Amino acid sequence: MSAEYQGWKNYASWNVALWLENEEPNYRGAVDFMKDYKGNKPYIDFCIECGLDAQKTPDGVAWIDPTIDLPALNAVMTSLAPEKEKE
Repeated sequence: MSAEYQGWKNYASWNVALWLENEEPNYRGAVDFMKDYKGNKPYIDFCIECGLDAQKTPDGVAWIDPTIDLPALNAVMTSLAPEKEKE
């Protein structure tokens, strides 16, 4: 059973979001990935493209843990997309 953690669905969701948003190489990679991303599952696609799908965070949580809150992590990725310049 997963309990809410720090406002997230569970610890795994919080942990991967923490490493994604607060570790500079991960953050910059996600921002760069989102520049031209057109799909509808950016978190999973980013993890696969970067090779994180078979890895764990430094805290030992799988980047693609089966319990993570994918809609919330997709929202994080969407928030990292650079705003398009107005024409």
